[in-house]
Amino acid sequence: MGKKSITKNYVYNMVYQILILVLPLVTTPYLSRVLGAEGIGIYGYTYSIVTYFVLFGSLGVALYGQREIAYSGENKEKIKKTFIEVNIFRFLTIAIASIVYYFCFMRNNDYSVYYRILLFELWAAAFDISWFFQGMEEFKKTVIRNVLVRICSVALVFLLVKTREDLAKFVLIYSLADFIGNLSLWIYLPKYTKGIKVKNIEVWKHVIPILMLFIPQIANQIYKILDTTMIGKLVVDKAETGYYEQSQKVIRLLLTIVTSLGVVMIPRMASTFASGNKEKINEYMKMSFKFVFFLAFPLMFGIVSISSSFVPVFFGQGYDKVVILINIMCPILILMGIANVVGTQYLLPTKRQKEYTISVTIGIIVNFFMNYFFIKAYASVGASISTVLSQLVVDYIQLYFIRKDINIGEMLLLSRKYLISGIIMFLFCFIVGNIVQRLNGGYILEIFAQVLVGVISYFSMLIILKDDYVNNFLRNLRNKLIV
Repeated sequence: MGKKSITKNYVYNMVYQILILVLPLVTTPYLSRVLGAEGIGIYGYTYSIVTYFVLFGSLGVALYGQREIAYSGENKEKIKKTFIEVNIFRFLTIAIASIVYYFCFMRNNDYSVYYRILLFELWAAAFDISWFFQGMEEFKKTVIRNVLVRICSVALVFLLVKTREDLAKFVLIYSLADFIGNLSLWIYLPKYTKGIKVKNIEVWKHVIPILMLFIPQIANQIYKILDTTMIGKLVVDKAETGYYEQSQKVIRLLLTIVTSLGVVMIPRMASTFASGNKEKINEYMKMSFKFVFFLAFPLMFGIVSISSSFVPVFFGQGYDKVVILINIMCPILILMGIANVVGTQYLLPTKRQKEYTISVTIGIIVNFFMNYFFIKAYASVGASISTVLSQLVVDYIQLYFIRKDINIGEMLLLSRKYLISGIIMFLFCFIVGNIVQRLNGGYILEIFAQVLVGVISYFSMLIILKDDYVNNFLRNLRNKLIV
């Protein structure tokens, strides 16, 4: 397996991850008005339930399989053998999860019709082999296979979802999109496995290592969806779940841009760890920290600047509370960016899942108890506060675990230029926003002006502060123009 460009793989993976979020997000302004906050809340709640079954059915197969494929190097027989064994195991566990899901939710329930449709999400997980191509560092294919399917799903939403009674159609469209998208990736598989003979299939030897990775993964995923589930359970008004879901869509989209490098770095870190090159690992860590800060600070300050004008334009009337939730949640971009570097890119690939599990499990416990009290008192606002504080706890624990391996102070100091530039950017955006408001320019003009001024001021500050990323880009651009 040749070493692929980290930059190209980052771009491909970022496109892939953003595609999953952005194309549904394209329909969000339309669906917010057609389905209403209650309809969005019902979907968010039922989807959070099926997600638990997807997690338990998938176990830690995706991350484990990706890591094992990366460990296999150029050994094609081992690659195919690993793929077959891991996939058989996943089919079995998804089948068990589907049976349990049927008896628990698909028969007699207030939302049975939606739970039945969401069974496709479980089946989609069974056929998801994106982990194989990620382990091979072939990220381009996972992007291509999703483009047409996702675009078709967006078109179908606009064509078929017309009223609040069409919620079931909406759920079916997106569930089938996931299923067909995952199934379509199999057409690329023969290129890597055709003609290679595999003997002695050993499925059960993977059980223990998969479970060892499953524990940190399930902890991390539960941590992500716990808020939505608890709002749905503790708050009668399902609109609160809808507000939270809408704010999460914005934050998740921005977070995808910040953390997409993590998926790319897992196979690279795993293979570097297997070779025992500690210096290279440290170099990769420094690069990842810097990259997270480079993106997270402008995105955080930027979304705070435009949230009050963006929300009414994007989601429509009646979603004012989403502005508050976005502003509370925005520090997550920095906190989860750091956790992605330390946890996903370092602890897991270097087989230190125990420390990762401890950090995320404590985060879940802290989040659960804070949610219980804060959601009862402040509904979706309480859930947002709990999420930020519990993520801060996770970051602290993970940084504590790696303090002897990585110079944490040096890594965090890499944020200085980006923090300063982000603050300056925010001040310019704030001033421009006020000027446009006084001139009664409207929300769209305000957003456009703030984004334009924000980009110019942020990169101008980085040029003044002599940032490596920007200076290297300008140097390369200048050389190309001269040639």
